[in-house]
Formats: sequence, C-alpha cells, structure tokens
Amino acid sequence: MDFSLSKDQEALRDLTAQIVGDVCTAEYLRRIAGTEPGTDAPLWRTLADAGLVGIGLPEAVGGGGQSWLETCIVLSELARASAPVPALATMAFTAPSLAASGSHDELVARVAAGETVVAAAVHEPTGDPFSAAATTVDGGLHGTKICVLHGTIAEAFVVTAIDGLHLVWADAPGVTVETQTTSSDAPDALVTFRGSPSELLAGPEGTALLIQRGLSAACVMTAAACEAALKLVADYTTERRQFDQPIASFHAVSQRAADAYIDTEAVRLTAWQAAWRLAEGLPCEQELLTAKFWAAEGGWRAMHAALHLHGGVGVDRNYPLHRHVLLHKQLELHLGSATPTLQRLGRLIAE
Repeated sequence: MDFSLSKDQEALRDLTAQIVGDVCTAEYLRRIAGTEPGTDAPLWRTLADAGLVGIGLPEAVGGGGQSWLETCIVLSELARASAPVPALATMAFTAPSLAASGSHDELVARVAAGETVVAAAVHEPTGDPFSAAATTVDGGLHGTKICVLHGTIAEAFVVTAIDGLHLVWADAPGVTVETQTTSSDAPDALVTFRGSPSELLAGPEGTALLIQRGLSAACVMTAAACEAALKLVADYTTERRQFDQPIASFHAVSQRAADAYIDTEAVRLTAWQAAWRLAEGLPCEQELLTAKFWAAEGGWRAMHAALHLHGGVGVDRNYPLHRHVLLHKQLELHLGSATPTLQRLGRLIAE
C-alpha cells in the first residue's frame, strides 16, 4: 500500500503547515489559551480564505471539491501545530453532514468561509456516543450532550438522536449551553435540549457516517501530534547533556525513544489506512476501530515516553510538548478511549 502523497497533496500539506507554522508559536498558544473561547477566529478565517476549511466540501457551496484524504491532510497539519481552531468539529463532523443534506447550502458556505461555527453534539452522559439517546416528541428535541467541542461559540448544533441527525440552532427555545472545563484549553459545552425545534438532516445512516469521519479525523490528528512530540524528543535528547554526553546516546533513553517511534508509526499507518478506505467508500468499520485503539493506547504510550524523556521540562506548561499532550488527551477520549473501542472491535469481529 502506497501512503505517499501526490504533488497536489504535498502542496496542500505545505500550505497548511506554512499558515499555522507562522502563527502558532508557544507564546501565541499561551495567549489564546488564556482567552475565554480559547479559539483564534482570525486564524480560522485565514485558513478559510486559503480554501482549507472547506477543502472537502462541494464547490457549489464554496468548498474545494476534494476527497476525505485532503481533509485529513489539513487536519493533520493543524494538529501538528496544535492550532486553536474548530477544525475537528466543523471539517470532520458538521459541515459534511450539512452539505450532504442539501438543504442548508448558505450555512455550509458560511462555515467554509470561516464566518460561523456549527458544533457536533454527539457525546452522551452515559459515555457511549454510538448509542444516541436524544429523542423527538411532537417535533421537539429532548436530550443532553456533553463535551461538545467549541459548543460555547457555535451558532448551531448537529445533534445525534435515536432517529438520526438533527440541526438545532443555538438560540432556539429550550436550548441551554453551559461551559464545561475539560483537559483542553478550549472550553467544551454541556448542551441541553428541552423540546427544542429541530430539523432532521439524515437518518441513522447519516449518524454512522458522521461518527466514521470523526473517528478517522481523531486518528490522523493523533498521529500528527505524536510525530510532533517525537520530534521534540529527538531535539531535546540530542541537545541535553549529562556526563558530557548527549543523553540520546544512553541506551535507556534511545530504547524508550525507539518504543515511542514504533507506537507512533503504528498510529500513523492504521490511521491513514482507515482514512484511505473511508475516502474510497470501502468497508472500514474494523479499520477505524483498530486505528482508534492504536491512537488511544499507542498514542498515550508515545506521549508518556515524550514526557518521561523530557524530565522536568516535560511538565512545563510553557514548553510546546504540553500542547501536544493536551490535544492527545482530548482526542484519546473523543468517541471512545482504548477499552470501549477494543470491546466494540471485538464484538464486531465476533459478529
């Protein structure tokens, strides 16, 4: 299997890396993290102006008309820089679902232009995002969603319910949005719907596809975060010296770094295999769950090794590694951590 990028894909990757690389310095990330939304709207609009936010959306709504792989390339570079933008929520979850419905082209165009955020409300208080609990009664949506990424700044929500995907406006009657403090610097939201007017966008098949895109995006972003952390390890251990020798020359250090490299490669390969199968329309449920397990389990081992090999520097909130660790923790828990993912994969194989 050839994972090399085409020249156009390489150009897309380089453009994304250049835009965020020029901005996302350690000082900048600290400053944005100190703001109430924890999100950089001007950077998001810059990415949109470059055509990156809507890269995978139809050209008719202002998108780039590219495939899921191109979307993953952009998401990967945003994760590598820990860019504080609502990429996962909009590019992976809500914008493709809205575009597929064909009934909200104007809203999709504004999302692609970076003018608004539509958040995905998928996580249940029960902890199982694969079993939606929200219900509709007399046209009103009832339910509670937790850990809604960028929900505090969203204009609308795409909500998973028993009968499929619903669009609910944030200012609709019965909608309550409360800030939830999590491990991420960008506050999540607890969103409650009490008979809120909603529009059905798609049935259960739409929910399944939304979750597949979310799993795939979380995996490729985790791979990029691990690669960035591993680069910091390589730089630090070759510069840090003990007994007049770089600590990278010590067997214990080099072996721990090698284990982290193996885990990172496993995360990367499984993530991109699953993304390719999803982009090609091939069966990919087992591959996505396999990738998600590696992203959660192997990704955490790689991050833990990076923290360990940095010593006291690794827990410094002003050091870049801190951002990668926070991002990994958020992505690790997104749509299921290692144990429930492995259990779901086991049931799928047994069936």
